[in-house]
Amino acid sequence: MGARRLNQAEKAEIWRRWREGEPLTEIAKALGRAHSPMGDEIARHGGIAPPERRRNERHLSLAEREEISRGMCAGETQAEIARRLGRSRSTISRELGRCGSRAQYRAARADRDAWERARRPKPYRLAQYPRLQAWVSEKLQQQWSPRQIAATLKMNFANDETMRVSPETIYRSLYVQARGVLKQELLQHLRLQRRLRRSRKSLGPKAKRQGQIVHAISISERPAEIEDRAVPGHWEGDLLVGTPTSQIATLVERHSRFVILVKVPSKDTHTVVRALRKRVLTLPQQLRRSLTWDRGLELAQHKQFTLDTNVQVYFCDPHSPWQRGSNENTNGLLRQYFPKGESLSGYSQADLDAVALRLNTRPRETLGFRTPAEKFAECVASIG
Repeated sequence: MGARRLNQAEKAEIWRRWREGEPLTEIAKALGRAHSPMGDEIARHGGIAPPERRRNERHLSLAEREEISRGMCAGETQAEIARRLGRSRSTISRELGRCGSRAQYRAARADRDAWERARRPKPYRLAQYPRLQAWVSEKLQQQWSPRQIAATLKMNFANDETMRVSPETIYRSLYVQARGVLKQELLQHLRLQRRLRRSRKSLGPKAKRQGQIVHAISISERPAEIEDRAVPGHWEGDLLVGTPTSQIATLVERHSRFVILVKVPSKDTHTVVRALRKRVLTLPQQLRRSLTWDRGLELAQHKQFTLDTNVQVYFCDPHSPWQRGSNENTNGLLRQYFPKGESLSGYSQADLDAVALRLNTRPRETLGFRTPAEKFAECVASIG
């Protein structure tokens, strides 16, 4: 005998726990069920909880069908049953007609069949509009997120309702491959290349290293003008590590979210400071005011960097990546191009500039879906 199928209550509990970020093994243990049927249920829907089905109030309920069954057993006419239930006679006639005859009618079976017949899926939006589907596919291949795609469609095609799609619809079309709308290969262009949609609650905190830096100026001493992002020229930075011996430096301007990537052959502080100094000095003087860095020892020579560039360096508190949130978020985006564990030593500065251009020309929600390049160009023009 095969394993008992999951009932609706069990499925609802599985999805509730999955949204809370519980691992599949813990869910199986809590429900006292085998791991495999739960994994099949989640994989079938791509990790996205299916919408809860609700009975339309206009449709016959199980209780009403039981009353129909009792009425027929008592010899009542269709008109009498309809009057007693407050339904039209045609409703009762159609109900009996779907079930063969009065003698064959069974309330429970009729209700179950009606519930199954109600599964009439609407045609998927991306399948209905090939032009929209092609536009979404193209932007996914350019590493745009579903949210960026949806917002830009609304701006670029303000008068065309056929060029509208929600971020959730894009995610569902990618993760639930049974829809057959977007190719599964496009999943590799998402920032997080998973086969299942996971809850944010399932992502644990990431520990950061702590280094001892002489005469480090704490972020708590940073001027108030840096906090509100109103004044351009304040940057956040860190090293993005590939293999233990390969890395690149990432800089993000807080006002515009403009990204600069710098090739650094090693983590040696002299090497890193020299590479950063060379790149930072290409910026207009008004756009090099401060730099907030992680606690990495690669910037131990921060005083020399400040003397050479007039850029004041502030250091985050230990284990506090959110204090340079723009840079942390950008490093997450960069993992699409530079996966963890991949050697970064083979990339030239031209390669890094090309990746930075990609990020700088992608619309950002925090900028009202404008691009960092547009915002940064405005900053340059304002001081020109």
